[in-house]
Amino acid sequence: MQMAGKLIDNKIIVKKPKDVGRLYNKSHFGKPIIDNQLELNLLEGVFLLGDKKIKIYSKKNEVNFRDLIKLAAEKIVGFESKYLVFRDLRYRGYAVNLSDSKDFDLYISSKDNSRSHYISVFSERYNFDVVKTKKSVNLTKEKDGDLWFAIVDEEGDITYYDVSLVELEGNIKKHKFSKDTGILLENRVIIFNEKLSKTLLDKEFFGKPYGNGLQLSLVESLYLLEKGVIDIREKAIGGKLSLKKFKEIVSKSQPDINDRLFVYKDLKKRGLIVKTGFKFGVHFRAYTKKPDVTHAEYLVQVVEKKFKSVWAEISRAVRLAHSVNKEIVFARLDGKNIDYIRLGRLRP
Repeated sequence: MQMAGKLIDNKIIVKKPKDVGRLYNKSHFGKPIIDNQLELNLLEGVFLLGDKKIKIYSKKNEVNFRDLIKLAAEKIVGFESKYLVFRDLRYRGYAVNLSDSKDFDLYISSKDNSRSHYISVFSERYNFDVVKTKKSVNLTKEKDGDLWFAIVDEEGDITYYDVSLVELEGNIKKHKFSKDTGILLENRVIIFNEKLSKTLLDKEFFGKPYGNGLQLSLVESLYLLEKGVIDIREKAIGGKLSLKKFKEIVSKSQPDINDRLFVYKDLKKRGLIVKTGFKFGVHFRAYTKKPDVTHAEYLVQVVEKKFKSVWAEISRAVRLAHSVNKEIVFARLDGKNIDYIRLGRLRP
């Protein structure tokens, strides 16, 4: 025999003790109210009615699935996407409900009740907003929980991401290097000193071999110029370039070089080896150990403080990183601070 509930003020009230026990005690639906009754929200009602687990009445008339859907869509902002995620997680065995907080859409406890998960649901047509993302991460951290993003595409398929702030750390120690001169050749700097080239490559994996010398990327060159390891000449017979002048030259091809350099220096301070990430579609790839010991663990994209992007671009970045066994990290610049925000593929 099907359970029964009464639709009152956009809530579904279940009165029979047997039905209350089946829904609440066994399946974790609803919340208890006075007189040992159970209150279901519209998401739960749509789910149970769609699965033909319950009959719902308004006054003396039975409410059909279509009418309940229409009501839920009117009363719950973003109902379509929220319901699809709710249903998917329910089928996966999670006790999931609408969040009491306006900052999240859904809330679940892990299957062993050891940790809570706060879920933000997005249509693929929404934007990824780094400011709101950081706020959500901080809120879940205060609650000692995890943040999940659920992205619903036009066909109703759902992609889940685990979102967190990370402290990137490596074990590469800093070394002192002798000083020499590099020559600027278009978009790279060449060092011809064989000894210095070998030391830079062996100790901190700067550059790539160039005959007996070394070719440095522009950001590596700026870093080493700031550190006083190299001087740079525009041509073999030209004068030395000041840091300011060299930055002006670099900014013609990389207008955001100041931001990139700021993040590059921070990653180096954290003991990471940092290389360009062009072939992965990002600014940097970062290693916690020397590249002959491990592959790059992180792909790092530098973004501005109020960065926004369509979800299709974010999805592409996360999937590419996942396909090459790396993690995508967005380095958000906020004045002198950098937030490293990780998005990882998740299978709930």
